[in-house]
Amino acid sequence: MSKPHFGGKIGTTTEDSVPWWPSREVPHTTNVLLVVFDDTGWSDFGCFGSEIATPAIDELARTGLRYTNFHVTPLCSPTRASLMTGRNHHAVGMRFLADTDTGFPNSRGCVDSSAPMIPQLLRDRGYGTYLAGKWHLTPAHEITPAGPFGNWPLARGFDRFYGFLGGCVDQYSPELYSDNHQLTPPSRDDYHLSEDLVDNALGFLHEHVTYRAGTPFFLELAFGATHAPFQAPRHYIEKYIDVFAKGWDKTREDRLARQIASGLVPANTQLTERNPGVAAWDSLSDDQRRLYTHLQAAFAGFLEHADAQLGRLMAGLKRLSLADDTLVIVLSDNGASREGGPHGAVDVNGPYSGVQQGVSEQLPMIDRVGARDGPAHYPEGWGMAGNTPFRRYKQYVDLGGVRSPLVVSWPKGIAARGEIRAQFAHVVDIAPTIAKLLNVDTSCRFDGVSLDVTLSDQEARAPRNAQYWEMLGHRAIWRSGWKAVTEHLAGTRFDDDRWRLYDTTSDFSEAHDLAAAYPERLEELKTLWWREARRNGVLPLDDRSLVELLRLKTPVAHANRSHIVLRPTQAHVPATMLLGGSDRSLLITAVLRDRRLHDDGVLLSSGGTSSGYVFYVLNDRLVFEHVALGERTVCVSKRALPVGDCDLKCSIGHHSDRSADVRLFANGRLLATGLIPRTLLHLSFWGIDVGRDRAGSVSHAYTGEFPFSPSVLESVTLNFSESYHLEDLAEEVEGVE
Repeated sequence: MSKPHFGGKIGTTTEDSVPWWPSREVPHTTNVLLVVFDDTGWSDFGCFGSEIATPAIDELARTGLRYTNFHVTPLCSPTRASLMTGRNHHAVGMRFLADTDTGFPNSRGCVDSSAPMIPQLLRDRGYGTYLAGKWHLTPAHEITPAGPFGNWPLARGFDRFYGFLGGCVDQYSPELYSDNHQLTPPSRDDYHLSEDLVDNALGFLHEHVTYRAGTPFFLELAFGATHAPFQAPRHYIEKYIDVFAKGWDKTREDRLARQIASGLVPANTQLTERNPGVAAWDSLSDDQRRLYTHLQAAFAGFLEHADAQLGRLMAGLKRLSLADDTLVIVLSDNGASREGGPHGAVDVNGPYSGVQQGVSEQLPMIDRVGARDGPAHYPEGWGMAGNTPFRRYKQYVDLGGVRSPLVVSWPKGIAARGEIRAQFAHVVDIAPTIAKLLNVDTSCRFDGVSLDVTLSDQEARAPRNAQYWEMLGHRAIWRSGWKAVTEHLAGTRFDDDRWRLYDTTSDFSEAHDLAAAYPERLEELKTLWWREARRNGVLPLDDRSLVELLRLKTPVAHANRSHIVLRPTQAHVPATMLLGGSDRSLLITAVLRDRRLHDDGVLLSSGGTSSGYVFYVLNDRLVFEHVALGERTVCVSKRALPVGDCDLKCSIGHHSDRSADVRLFANGRLLATGLIPRTLLHLSFWGIDVGRDRAGSVSHAYTGEFPFSPSVLESVTLNFSESYHLEDLAEEVEGVE
């Protein structure tokens, strides 16, 4: 922002000078509330055909508009990058998730600094800019207590930030940040992240109207809901168990019928075929139906609970007399997810680690679904239902991955009430729309075009006529109502991909492939895709899977470090650094100085109550505990630890079947052995703490944080290896000693 010209007079002294103050007035006072849901399917809001109660969103639709032809990218970070910049995600360096820098300009894990974000543009024009919730635009290796902070929210245009920086968090024990620093985890029994985010959003607004009265604000509320883990108060979940006992096939039929009856979709809209790998509901066993129904109920309760918090925020706007002149935009960052796999999960840390538990393993834990110790995910069949009437899911460029519900409400600026808009729109159109409606004169480049003409005119032409997609090798292109799509099989030649063709003006759900009937039109669209790909920096094409890219070994990733030294006075190690799992062989060394009898406490902890590990001293005995997917391993030394200076070690020797041997040492002497039956890559949504157990006791043997005296605990060193053998561990221990 340029320095304003001084409007007074400068003399030799103040007596012959004229003071001047720049005006604090902002020429346009419309506020903006941008609400982003996570992994919520196109049909999951009540006003888009769902059985799930979303009265706050439905009320916004009743007083505003629903867009039925609005698109996003099939992953969260790319959508958020486009949402903030109005640019295509490859062009600004966010081809994939922020978690990984693949080494190419289109996938740096952060948004190019040359692309200004909408909060920056508005802050420069006097707006207060606030973010409560998910960011996921900072590279994982920069999410540390020491930064660097150049890609954190405050550096990209927000005045205040309260929320989380990674892709997902535990709703009861989240890793939280305020502005540029970590927060101590909440300890209230009745805590829930969605409630906390809205509490802080309301706090931002109250402070804004108190200290910046008369100036507008831009507030983004980015829920963790409904990304896994699905967690909500029990009474929200229980009401949906009977509702969804009908199964996913009937749910799809019912939702489409409601969509047609409400005029949301054309009367001739057809359900696409059942997604590959999803069984007919009637073919499932009673046990399968019971488990799957409870998991979907957890999702539904999670969404309704989040909607209730949005309702609280809207009520707060009304109390402040701000609701009428606040432009409210509600969307989802991508389609519903299939990441729960065929059976779903009572504990999503399993599928996130590549471990699928069967129905019989999970049924005994069914009452935990959605609770602190039941961080759930539904089976992919419910993801299919969430995307009714479309095919596929998140990660795919079919409509199930890229069609998002969009609700826009602005009582003072939109005369229409409860109307539907069918013009093609894309997430890159949101930033230019906001800029146009707020009269923000900007010279920055947008790939999108303002949708302002559609707010008042139901028959207005779509502002532009072409848009491409690409994700994990899957590709699509839309132009003037025709769409070409290909689903790429990893490891095969891109030239061998089979493209489909749809006439989207007559086939709303893209159910009928017309490639054979219009081969020339298909070739034209394919040629256009390559032109757009080169123009937007899509190349090189990369068909590595989500898992492969997240595990990519790069020079900057902390997860690839083989050695790290931690000290008891330092901050929490975030889960985003991917150091807290138990899937790699590991040697933990705790250095104690001048230890006395009864110097007990936690040396190192990773994770929390339902999933994690902890290395600690209790009653002068050395102990290691590991808990994952309901299995607990406890390894305890039989003899007391020595006093004075001592090195305490825990070796975890990993085996190919995911089990691991555990050995405990004191000053090189073997004290105890044990066996972990199943280790996990993604052990928990909570990272590592030194000298205490912060997120909820991993062990039942102590309560609270059980801190170890920092005057005695000097350091804890972690040495990782991909494939330790017991002999190698023994030699390493001996070598250190």
